[in-house]
Amino acid sequence: MKTLFCSLALCLATAAFAGETPLPPAVPQSFTIDSKALNETRRINVYTPPGYKEHGGTRFPVLYMPDGGMAEDFPHVTDTVKSLVKEGAMRPFIVVGIENTERRRDLTGPTEVESDQKIAPHVGGSAAFRKFIREELMPQVRSRYHPTDETAIVGESLAGLFIVETFLLEPDLFDTYIAIDPSVWWNHESLVRGAAERLKARPKLHKTLYLTTADEPNIVQGTERLAATLRAGAPAGLVWFYEPRPDQHHNTIFSASEAKAYRTVLGPRPERSPASP
Repeated sequence: MKTLFCSLALCLATAAFAGETPLPPAVPQSFTIDSKALNETRRINVYTPPGYKEHGGTRFPVLYMPDGGMAEDFPHVTDTVKSLVKEGAMRPFIVVGIENTERRRDLTGPTEVESDQKIAPHVGGSAAFRKFIREELMPQVRSRYHPTDETAIVGESLAGLFIVETFLLEPDLFDTYIAIDPSVWWNHESLVRGAAERLKARPKLHKTLYLTTADEPNIVQGTERLAATLRAGAPAGLVWFYEPRPDQHHNTIFSASEAKAYRTVLGPRPERSPASP
């Protein structure tokens, strides 16, 4: 803890020396859930926005995120959210980060591809992970905090795959889906190949979907096919965006694109027109 404090102090002092006015670091709360769905204990990190009062007061929407550990994507997501809210470019959100235990198990669906099955000792656990979010995490958030009914989810790579899968298989779980460089190559793009039929079955779907990709061909090709399916037959109530970033790489796309994504779909007056062909 002492080392962390010194590091934060050094960062703030450096910014001040450079003539900047630094934002205080986003300090999270955390709790654990003994999950029956996953048969393990999961740690949850939570950031509450300025104006949040622990006992009553204003309610805020919730942004959920896989890869939500303090050594994962949670710090940069909460810092970006905090900066955008201060600018007035984004509405205040509670951010709920789910720390990983077996990431490749939780974020992947079943696969028939042998090379997919070799990426980790266990894969294909996305249905159980979704059950954990739906039946254990969300009720805990509702009981511990005071959220509105609005929910969003953001993630990159395999987390983006999980977000696309959830949007197609269980779209009512969230209101807004932000999938950054999603690994839709999984299982020979089975999600992409089945997207048209699933969307056709939900003609009154009122959700928001934001997609972006970097420069990896296997991700770009699958996501472009998904975007083509959306152009051809998206439900009338679906607001969606596909904004490719070929100037970015897989390991830079999240930090490079998340602010634009939040401004677009979580802003004070979100744009309400679908992506251009």
